[in-house]
Amino acid sequence: MATLDKTDVGTPVDEDAPGQAISVPDTGDTGESGKLKMIVQLVKKCLGVKDIAAMRLSLPASLLEPIPNLEYWHYLDRPDLFAAVNDSDDPFERMLAVLRFTFSKDLKFIRGKVCKPYNSVLGEHFRSHWDVIPVSYPSDPNEPPIHHLYVSAPVPDNAGASWFNGPATHSMPDVAHPSLSETASVKSGKSAFSRFSFMSREPPATAKSTPGTSPEPVESNLEAGVSSLSLTNDRASGAADLLETDETAADKPRVRIAYLTEQVSHHPPVSAFYAVCPSRHLELVGIDQISAKVSGTTLRVMPGSFNKGIFVRITGEPGAGETYHITHPVASVNGLLRGSFYVTVGDSTIITCSGGKDGPKLRAIIEYKEESWLGRAQFHCEGVIHTYDPKESVHEEWTRVKHVPRDRVLAVFDGSWRGRIRWKRVDAPDSEYATLIDVSTLHVVPKAVRPLEKQLPNESRKLWENVTDRLLKKEYSEATKHKLAIEQRQRDEAAERKRKGVKFVPRYFDPDISSGIPALTEEGRKAIEEELKEAAEHKLEDGASSTPPAATSTA
Repeated sequence: MATLDKTDVGTPVDEDAPGQAISVPDTGDTGESGKLKMIVQLVKKCLGVKDIAAMRLSLPASLLEPIPNLEYWHYLDRPDLFAAVNDSDDPFERMLAVLRFTFSKDLKFIRGKVCKPYNSVLGEHFRSHWDVIPVSYPSDPNEPPIHHLYVSAPVPDNAGASWFNGPATHSMPDVAHPSLSETASVKSGKSAFSRFSFMSREPPATAKSTPGTSPEPVESNLEAGVSSLSLTNDRASGAADLLETDETAADKPRVRIAYLTEQVSHHPPVSAFYAVCPSRHLELVGIDQISAKVSGTTLRVMPGSFNKGIFVRITGEPGAGETYHITHPVASVNGLLRGSFYVTVGDSTIITCSGGKDGPKLRAIIEYKEESWLGRAQFHCEGVIHTYDPKESVHEEWTRVKHVPRDRVLAVFDGSWRGRIRWKRVDAPDSEYATLIDVSTLHVVPKAVRPLEKQLPNESRKLWENVTDRLLKKEYSEATKHKLAIEQRQRDEAAERKRKGVKFVPRYFDPDISSGIPALTEEGRKAIEEELKEAAEHKLEDGASSTPPAATSTA
């Protein structure tokens, strides 16, 4: 991967860097055994490569899933939990809400399989929105919020252990290592998780682009040519098991969240993203870029140098001025040479609250436990919520649960990041464990996307329309031709810029991404405003379509 001095500003990437060329020939065998052979060839070529993200990599279309990478990857699998971050007047409750959002943002990796979407091209962008019923809250303040769409029955709990309090009850879904039919993603410009898209290959289904009150678990838009593609792999429960928890859901006002992302560099692959929920005074911003390396039968994925994490900003009361910085953990795709791919997570995620009212702040650590080489993966994690003094820096050294002084700890939590997480206050003598979140009950909420005739030529679904159409028809040779044409056009445009001595300038985001917090350009703000004003099938909350605030380049 290209590395840059941290003092560099302006456009800190070289989209025309040559990189290392690696390709995998199409064997002509589109069955699972043929795909596995091509994957094994690819893995062997990647052994010893310092950073796969710096490579020029071309794959046959038969190894791809029919969806653009920018469309597939986002942190809003449960937009209702993002919209709930600013619901409470209590800073501790807001931190709990951010934790719930953090555990649910990568739900697609629990519900689906390892696969490879299209590589994003320079200047490609994607925009969409969600209209969701906001969560409601039970009478017991220790219980998690109530979801009204895309939920199912929880899975049974199994036994586990807690660092603070000994034996605990965890949700340990019966997750076997995935089958030979899965394919590994090894090239995209995304974060620690986004290198690997997880999608099912279920029979085609149909659903509205905007969720109705009796939803199907299908990412949809007939005009865009991906309506038959299910983005969830619900092995434990089918579409018929999805339910609404409230019969009056159809009458509830929706909350709208608008989303925009753009590929701002090609070598190395870097994208910027921005989401806003005006009625709840929330923004979500960040840069996606990874570093990846094959080691043995494992592909280890870490954030790239420009990827500083995810930033949730609160722009209005009750938490006005607060920013929650969420770091990325380290992910691994295991079993590459066996063809039985499964993902594990290591290291820690740290959530730091800054800004807002003066005084001590809150910080949370999610520590992912290392998996054993023997037996089934367990997906354990544990963590703490603790206070820190923003005037000091000692807390920056606390990256593990055991590092935090106990007199700073307010609450502990543990469980399975694929299932149930429980939590308990340690500063209250009568406190008992309660459920923080049970992701085994949650399903990915589909997004709403404008039809193709309203999209720009470099908008993801429009750009990849021919490739998607051929893949859905299983015309793999034709799909590869259209894919190569797009890639060649990108190379030609890069050569023309080099000849003229000009640099690529993103349309929707400021070129300076060195802070890890991208700022919208005027064109970007306009695109978000248009998305917020798209027609809705349901009544929206007041302020749901207001103009987004001007973004800044610092938290």
